[in-house]
Amino acid sequence: MKYHDTHFHLDLMANPIDIVRQIEKHEIYTIAVTNSPQVYFYTENITKNSKYIRPALGLHPELVSERYKEIDQFISLLSKTKYIGEVGLDNYNKTPSDYKKQILVFEKIVSSCAAFGDKILTVHSRRAETDLLDIFGNEFPGKVILHWYSGSLKNLERAISLGYYFSINYQMTKSKNGQKIIDRIPINRLLIESDGPFTSLGSKKFTPLMVDSILDGICHSKNDINPKEIKQRILRNFYDLISCK
Repeated sequence: MKYHDTHFHLDLMANPIDIVRQIEKHEIYTIAVTNSPQVYFYTENITKNSKYIRPALGLHPELVSERYKEIDQFISLLSKTKYIGEVGLDNYNKTPSDYKKQILVFEKIVSSCAAFGDKILTVHSRRAETDLLDIFGNEFPGKVILHWYSGSLKNLERAISLGYYFSINYQMTKSKNGQKIIDRIPINRLLIESDGPFTSLGSKKFTPLMVDSILDGICHSKNDINPKEIKQRILRNFYDLISCK
């Protein structure tokens, strides 16, 4: 089975064209998230001949206060891809007016994606997990990946009960809170993400070519399960995700 990376900011890397070539060479299935509809066009263009990279349409919550008017363009582009991200909510050091805009935009994103029924969303939820889960509700018809989840165990259990996936990065495998969260997630809901260039291994920015170190970290956190079984299950999870109807 081939490796995967469900959350990678290709357009923010210093050498995106070269990284595209490397991903293709090493056959790593990659969801290239974007932070705004305008960036989506660039990522779509540089990956148009790629077998392994899928550009995702995004509107990052931390950019909503200045780019909230782009929601109409976002919705108009939804028919171009079933991969959506990075989207979500972020209530860390945000003003009430900023957060209110985020909620309004995210509600539109979720309802618009629900109308298609087949979207795969990679979602940011920092300090906003309860509101985010409430907006999704109990019957969202697409697939949801909670990217770099750091919230409460109560909301973690709620998301698990809704069938959500969780993408794990290297920093999560190295923090006590991250390890605690990883330990509570069933292995059939785990996925891998680099979140490069926002994560690093030493001085090197993470790319999809480095995800084997994340798998090793997950195995260390779940040391009561055979590492081979964990790796096989996590790699299979991605195929289950992208083959959803």
